[in-house]
Amino acid sequence: MPLKKVAVKPNTMTIASVVGARPNFIKLAAMAAAVSEEKISHVIIHTGQHYDFEMSQVFFEGMALPKPDYNLEVGSGTQGAQLGEMTKRCEAALLKVKPHLVLVYGDTNSTLAGGLAASKNNIPLGHIEAGLRSFDMRMQEEKNRVLVDHISDYLFCPTQTAMENLKREGLATKSYMTGDVMVDSMVKFSPPQKLIDSKLGKLGLKKKGYVLTTIHRAENTDSIERLSRIITALNDLSKEIPIVFPMHPRTEGFLKKYGLLDKISNLVVTKPQGYLEFLALEKYAKRIVTDSGGVQKEAYILGVPCITLRESTEWVETVKDGWNVLVGADRKKMFDQTLGFKPPKTGSNLFGDGHAAERILAIIRKDTR
Repeated sequence: MPLKKVAVKPNTMTIASVVGARPNFIKLAAMAAAVSEEKISHVIIHTGQHYDFEMSQVFFEGMALPKPDYNLEVGSGTQGAQLGEMTKRCEAALLKVKPHLVLVYGDTNSTLAGGLAASKNNIPLGHIEAGLRSFDMRMQEEKNRVLVDHISDYLFCPTQTAMENLKREGLATKSYMTGDVMVDSMVKFSPPQKLIDSKLGKLGLKKKGYVLTTIHRAENTDSIERLSRIITALNDLSKEIPIVFPMHPRTEGFLKKYGLLDKISNLVVTKPQGYLEFLALEKYAKRIVTDSGGVQKEAYILGVPCITLRESTEWVETVKDGWNVLVGADRKKMFDQTLGFKPPKTGSNLFGDGHAAERILAIIRKDTR
């Protein structure tokens, strides 16, 4: 379908943000808030990678994000087909907008598509949350983040470890230590106590008396053996402590496909939650069991012990600091660590002070004068 021309402020810098999935929206919220206070035209391009209300629109509403200027409505598909369609439609949008800079966020397919569309058209590209490495190239997210880092003009790093990773790859001259924009969002959008009490009350939960779990990574959902082991362990755990499971639509599809839905009858299953609602559940969980990179980090920032259903993680600092443990899809490890894991000490301030977006804009401003 033909794309409309978006009006921008005259005689100002134009930044285009390409997003498409839950973690992108959370990072975008921090940048959108910072950009709104500057004389900058900010164009939001939503690829449509996540399109269910609970995975997309609810974040724009709950975090007061501006409505996307373009919704490319790409939807689902195989890795190659989705990426190709996203890149083609992103390119068309960028050629309409003609931005001075494109920003992409994290490690999703939308991130790579936006990056390729910008780079192929010689539009300066900034990668927010650059430099993360799990060193596991079987992960689609690892492929995405490595490729985007190497085609970007600005690499905005959340941690010193990320800076060191990029230095080893010869990318130090375009790397900047800014802190993590997700901390900005968590500071700005902290859930009010009334919402916390309401959410826990509706689900029949007591503070620090339940485990929160999320599952969505392809390495877990696409394998019947791994997903079956994880679900069996969760079912066993639910006999010891309530398990809250906001279910990703993709995960639900695989559970139906594998005939595993009846194995989660003891879990407190909900639809995917909005940002503030999910933060409320995270904050008062006794443990968090997840395969999400963003949730690992949020757990650390909130001081909640995290059990990660993967063999590797890009957030290595959380493991080194003793607040995150990797258990893969091992049923016994998952059961034992969820009930018994105890971090040795108070966590460090690894991810910044809540002013990452401001630093990113200052760097962009300085370099484009």
